[in-house]
Amino acid sequence: MITSEKKLINSHKILKENVSQLKLTTYSERIHKLKKLKENILSNRDNIKDALNKDFRKNESEVDLTEVFPVIQEINHTIKNLRKWMKDKYVKTPLTLLGSKSYIKYEAKGLVLIITPWNFPINLTFVSLVNAISAGNTVMIKPSEITDFTSKIIKKIVDETFNKNEVYTILGGSDIAEKVLKLKFNHILFIGSPTIGKIVMKAASKHLASVTLELGGKSPTVIDEEVDLKSTAKRIAWAKFINNGQVCIAPDYILINKKLKDKFLKLLIENIKKLYSENPKTSKNYCRVVNRRHFLRLSNLIEDAKKNNGKIHFGGEKDIDQLFIEPTILTDISEKSKIHKEEIFGPVLPIYDYNDLDEAINFINNKNKPLALYIYSKNEKNVSKIINETSSGGVCINHSTLHYSNYHLPFGGVNNSGSGRCHGIYGFKEFSNPKSIFKQLVKISPTDIIIPPYSKFKKKIINLMIKYF
Repeated sequence: MITSEKKLINSHKILKENVSQLKLTTYSERIHKLKKLKENILSNRDNIKDALNKDFRKNESEVDLTEVFPVIQEINHTIKNLRKWMKDKYVKTPLTLLGSKSYIKYEAKGLVLIITPWNFPINLTFVSLVNAISAGNTVMIKPSEITDFTSKIIKKIVDETFNKNEVYTILGGSDIAEKVLKLKFNHILFIGSPTIGKIVMKAASKHLASVTLELGGKSPTVIDEEVDLKSTAKRIAWAKFINNGQVCIAPDYILINKKLKDKFLKLLIENIKKLYSENPKTSKNYCRVVNRRHFLRLSNLIEDAKKNNGKIHFGGEKDIDQLFIEPTILTDISEKSKIHKEEIFGPVLPIYDYNDLDEAINFINNKNKPLALYIYSKNEKNVSKIINETSSGGVCINHSTLHYSNYHLPFGGVNNSGSGRCHGIYGFKEFSNPKSIFKQLVKISPTDIIIPPYSKFKKKIINLMIKYF
């Protein structure tokens, strides 16, 4: 089912020709499409679960919670609010422009390319698509070839829902991705690594296309002295090892006050066992590394950490035939080790300790700005200090990853972890051009008295404007 170059170019042409028509669609027409998408996702729910089980043995309840539910929630929220979002937004008129009115009209950007990853293929593809459709765009989707079974289901759902001149899905690997990036789009959304993000941005620059990039990074978790350690350990164990740690906003590493380190490690291990039993290899709740290449990458990170005097405090068992890596906790991490520098994106959790909060903050600020930052503390002063003295795409306090689930919040990164925002109204705006419109209402405008030729009187008027307006 790999898309041919001929099919790719033809599909791009068909979508481009329909841009003007789709941008004129009403809110009710767009809502009709979203309702149809919701219906087809739900009718393919078993197919989605089967595909993700084949791709990396993901538990069906976890599929419902992390893949299907977020999309349905996004669709429901958009249907409820789209009419309001699409209305012209009138703005205030300054005194110097008396006799006029101004407003913002949100128009579709046009032809959009959405490139999504393998870790949450249903969630990330369809949430992005909902945002693009709500704004009235035509869309080409390139899902990941790594989760091949799921990508085929994505195409099936899209084909059942949309005409080919509205949304089209292309399938294939890096070769087809290179070809699609040579085509002209008005906007490109890419979710993946910073390395590929730079390639996407470079390709977009050739056509001056706007971009949305969600790129992940090393998301830190800070735990201070004033904390409920039991709930902290429970929430971190869940957030780190769900989806086998293959989550762009997973806690990448822990920074914990030295006094609490031993107690925290004990509680963390207890909670890992509660989630995935004494033998995670046999647990139906613990999915697998997505493929052999990523398994070897993660295995190399663990072995490199050990070579640089890092210690496996818990876990470490590996089975390449099953693509299984046990939930693994590392301590005594050297700055020389790869895991200290590279995003992990797997079930390996390094633990660092600190003596004072400034030390932890400096540790974070010496790395690239992360997509997410997690703070566990009852001390509001410490929480404010960490938020104010660090930079990240988003922050969770006394929990992890849940900010993504609130569609009232803009989700995205900063600098190395991305640009642009998605979800709800922020996703609608991301795929829209906020067109500024000014309308003169009366025959005479205040500006008529300050146009050339400039007299002494007009100079006085200009000076008064500068002084008082």
